[in-house]
Amino acid sequence: MAKRFGVLVVMAVAALAMALPQLAGGASKHARGPRESSAWTTHARARCPNGPTCAEIYNWHHYYTGHDEPAVLFYSNKNGAGNNMSYQLNLPKDPAKPPPGGSANFQLHIAFWFGMAMCDSQSSPNPGGSAIGPTTPCKPDSDSNIFTGTNPGSPNYIGLHPGTAFMEMQFYPPGWVPWPPGVSCDATKWCAALNIDSYNNNDNTGVPNNSACLNTVGIEPVNFAFITKNGHAQAPANPVDATAATYTPDASKDLFMNSGDHLRVTLHDTVHGLRIDIVDATTGQSGSMTASPSNGFAAVNYRPSATNCTVTPTAFHPEYATSSPKTRVPWAAHSYNVSFSDEIGHFEYCDNGAVYDGTCLSSKRTDPDGVDSDDVGCFPASASTRVPISGCIGTDFDFDGVSYKKLWPGSTTKPAAVPTPVRFSSPLIGGTTNYSRVAFEADMPRIEQYTTPPCQRHVTNPRDPHPGAGCVNPPRGAKFYPFFTTTGSGTSCLWQEGGANIPGTTNTFGGSSTTEFGTKASGNLLDLRYPSSPYVIEQIYEDFRNILSSNPCKS
Repeated sequence: MAKRFGVLVVMAVAALAMALPQLAGGASKHARGPRESSAWTTHARARCPNGPTCAEIYNWHHYYTGHDEPAVLFYSNKNGAGNNMSYQLNLPKDPAKPPPGGSANFQLHIAFWFGMAMCDSQSSPNPGGSAIGPTTPCKPDSDSNIFTGTNPGSPNYIGLHPGTAFMEMQFYPPGWVPWPPGVSCDATKWCAALNIDSYNNNDNTGVPNNSACLNTVGIEPVNFAFITKNGHAQAPANPVDATAATYTPDASKDLFMNSGDHLRVTLHDTVHGLRIDIVDATTGQSGSMTASPSNGFAAVNYRPSATNCTVTPTAFHPEYATSSPKTRVPWAAHSYNVSFSDEIGHFEYCDNGAVYDGTCLSSKRTDPDGVDSDDVGCFPASASTRVPISGCIGTDFDFDGVSYKKLWPGSTTKPAAVPTPVRFSSPLIGGTTNYSRVAFEADMPRIEQYTTPPCQRHVTNPRDPHPGAGCVNPPRGAKFYPFFTTTGSGTSCLWQEGGANIPGTTNTFGGSSTTEFGTKASGNLLDLRYPSSPYVIEQIYEDFRNILSSNPCKS
């Protein structure tokens, strides 16, 4: 989410120093944005919140974590809408001729996923309790977990919300640097993993977890497991006990999928924890993963005074029974629960031979005036599994990378040079019932605080001089911003992502990101309320959100 979260796993700039060729020389840095802190370490662990595929925290110590995640949200008041659904998914294909000159999937999005809110008593907003009350137990699959009050004296105060995590069922594109520390599992095949992001912070007191945990698993610990053919995790999923095998794809064990394959993805709760099933209708293969103790899933214990980092084996269950604007993750920048989201803004070119110590020394294609502070997390062409180009996957603060150009399907006059679109259905509750409404949401305001002029996001506690000023859609610097359209009709309707001119498109929702996600002028600039220290509400503009009155693409 914006991001609260997206996945994460690239080793750190520190690790890159040991893994990549060393080049002599230096580079001038143009301060167009903050330098990202190392999101990776020499440990084979997913490190959040700064990893490229993490869910995004709303305001971690006022430091931008950096995730751009356009999304489609699905709402229904029917029981089961928050914990039992199935999707159809068509994996996109790369163009026959690789970039440069066009684009590849790994350049447009390093991951996309289906999302869901989860229970975790060790996660924000009130782990360990505080002066306003003890930790509220999270009852799985229940709307009794909805706490929306803004008065700290209210029993429904959001600061007393049960602990919440966010699940992302992520898919990773082929063709570039392999996991870990890259983004691809294979030269030509896709893979997928179950991620559950938590936030070890008491928002009412402002106290994070102990330094042992912060130094090993980060403030946003992630349970991670590839989807395997037999449903058994390769190694422990929790970040404390995880090994290199946890994050290293294994073709003999993991479900690998071809570009263009048609998948059925089912998410549902079990007594052992949330279970994901993927059936590849094209090849007949299947895989699964359950967020269970037997697969090494565990909650990182919130013990701020401790000197070590420990876990409790945990069966992670969905938090809510339904899905609505109220079924939030109260520490996330996005407002979503059940959703499809895409992790964009994580590829900028680096000149061949110009990668040094995980950073880029020169990039004539992206930054001809000199590299800037977001040119980090860089890999040489020699590290790629298939497409031999050098590039960087740090957050694109200035919106000048591949994701923000007319290199998406439906956006260019050269469709053969770009991938086919990712296509997915609206989910069906229990495999049979449609969701009644959808919303479009993009967390541009969360990201635009480093544009010129910046987005003044803070409405209260603290308050910016002119809240909402500088929060624009599309973001400054972007030549293009992708949006969602539909293709097909009736039960054959599918969502797709890119531009307005994908062949077979049936609804463009106005034909731009501006018309789809909305603007401040159209009333779609979304301010979210968060519990904050000391026992106050922090109100922040995080997203553009446009809620429709119906579901225009029923399955």
